Amino acid sequence: MQLPKGFKLEELSAEQVRTLRDLARQVRGDVLKMIHLVGEGHPAGCLSCAEILVTLYAAANVRPSDPDEPKRDRIVLSPPHLTAALYATLGRFDFVDRDDAVSLFAKAGSVFEEAPNRAVPGVEWTGGVPGAGLAAACGFALAGRLSGAKNQVFVVVSDGEQQRGIVAEARRFAKRQRLNQITAVMDANGVMATGKAAEAYLQSIKYEYIADGWDVIEVNGHDPDDIYRAIRRAIQIQSAPVLVVARTTSGHGVSFMENDPRYHEIRLTDEEYREAMRELRQDPSLDEEEDYRSAFGEFDLNLEEEPEDHPVPAVPLTHRDYPAGTEVSGQTALAGVLADVLEAEEAEESGAPMALFEGKVVVGGADAANLPRPRDRFFEVRGQDAAVGVALGAFSLAGGVPVWLARGPDALEGAFHSLRLNDLNRTHVKLFAAALGVEGGRRGRAGLCLDYVSLVENLPRCRMVFPADANQMDRVARVALIEPGNWVVGVWRTPTAVVTDVDGRPLFGGEYRFEYGRIDLVRPGDSGVILTTGPLVLEAIAAWEALRERGMGPAVLHVPCPGALVDSEDPVLLQNLRKGRVITYEDHTVRTGLGARVADVIATRGISCRLLKLGVEGEGMAGDPGEVRRRLGLDASALVARAAKFLKR
Repeated sequence: MQLPKGFKLEELSAEQVRTLRDLARQVRGDVLKMIHLVGEGHPAGCLSCAEILVTLYAAANVRPSDPDEPKRDRIVLSPPHLTAALYATLGRFDFVDRDDAVSLFAKAGSVFEEAPNRAVPGVEWTGGVPGAGLAAACGFALAGRLSGAKNQVFVVVSDGEQQRGIVAEARRFAKRQRLNQITAVMDANGVMATGKAAEAYLQSIKYEYIADGWDVIEVNGHDPDDIYRAIRRAIQIQSAPVLVVARTTSGHGVSFMENDPRYHEIRLTDEEYREAMRELRQDPSLDEEEDYRSAFGEFDLNLEEEPEDHPVPAVPLTHRDYPAGTEVSGQTALAGVLADVLEAEEAEESGAPMALFEGKVVVGGADAANLPRPRDRFFEVRGQDAAVGVALGAFSLAGGVPVWLARGPDALEGAFHSLRLNDLNRTHVKLFAAALGVEGGRRGRAGLCLDYVSLVENLPRCRMVFPADANQMDRVARVALIEPGNWVVGVWRTPTAVVTDVDGRPLFGGEYRFEYGRIDLVRPGDSGVILTTGPLVLEAIAAWEALRERGMGPAVLHVPCPGALVDSEDPVLLQNLRKGRVITYEDHTVRTGLGARVADVIATRGISCRLLKLGVEGEGMAGDPGEVRRRLGLDASALVARAAKFLKR
């Protein structure tokens, strides 16, 4: 059934209401078939939300003939336990083949996963984290506003996920950024896996949204006309985002399931299944679906699909060069690149729009005045890291280029599950992370981010780079902004010297071009090698000079992309590893960072050598970064002492 798109009707006719209710009944039958085939699932919630989903897909500006139309409305499903109902609805509206959706649900390798999968036409966001859907809706809404689109963003939420912190972050983000085209429709059935929601959580959901500046409308969640008119009213409200609280009954349509928490997550017995299908006036037979599921065989699972088109800003090819003898922070270099991009966008009026999201003083202090703050494209998002991470992923899928300026402990550790969702969704977020290693130590040990390499390594499609100086930061930032995918770039706040070659020329200036995965030869040598990353390159150079005075000549290599080491065929790296003595030097936890990656290369390539890993042992130490490195034995003098002893063996 298709209604006039965009909720144009003032109300539904009696015939339209009957048709939508019949569609909801059919969706319920499809859901029970899907769950019975698989042997597990969440039947009660899927039955309670059916009218919400069929009303949305019938009247929202989305069409099965062109599900990727750029100006379409966006419908996001937040609670993953309602996925079967989503797929069943898409099957009934011809976004997908209904037989595929029912018979192949949760089959290994199928696109019809048990959480929403963006590979399915009509699904906007690959989910799996309860509560994250509202944050994704924020990203879609923000991108629509910046592009001038008039589309609406609808997100189906549940009452059971409202206690999650990411929901509170997202609703406040939506209000602060004036994302008034968001309508959240809540399946408020009052039942959770652990029992009645009112008994499990002391919450007043309605008034929490009101307190955060939202409008709230309450409706009968099983009356399509009530739902329709509430959503139409929400669209007309221009002053705030709107929550539609749809009061529903868990297990609606099957008498013995209604309001019984036991059916939140369970497979019905065969007898219960037949009785439920009888009440829904549906054929309980599964013979055709089982045959189809079996005959389909195994899927050719391909996790390396061709990359999608990605937004590219207007990035000038001309680099900024910082001369030898100057000291420049990574923040200053980054601010220069962002200013160049924004200037080019304004002059050329081309490229995807870039927006800056400032988390926690990445470009601050003396550099604050240099940070571009374009009107309507600079957003302070402090203290909302989990929601912001997801929102920026959705923002990139809608055609924007999100640049996230955040502290490593907040974005990489505090919002890791959001970054993982972005990885699954193949988004294009450019995260510039400060306070990596011991640099965040002034905030106490809890402010240290000592496992940044290993964290990013758990995101298969994310690339991480830690530049050595301002010149390399300039080149890295420009590449990260135009290349597809999610990037994490390490940023440092303390002004540091420009790295030079043995002749005193800037090593990363002039004609130098950054290539992801390439190893930088910083100093030549023939008696072993020191591998390091980021601003510790300067400490390694100081140690190299002291070791030369002692008659020792190890090479110094900079590894800006530790995650690319395992598959590296870089001849500079492999030649130097075969020199017999290998030292890794980092302010990362010594067990999982650069040293661990180098050990992998040595072991898998069968290279015969000895390895000394220098890094942070244990939980690190709070304090001034320079003093902390000295106390932890990670400054240049300590490196000299330990390297000299190791190289003499």
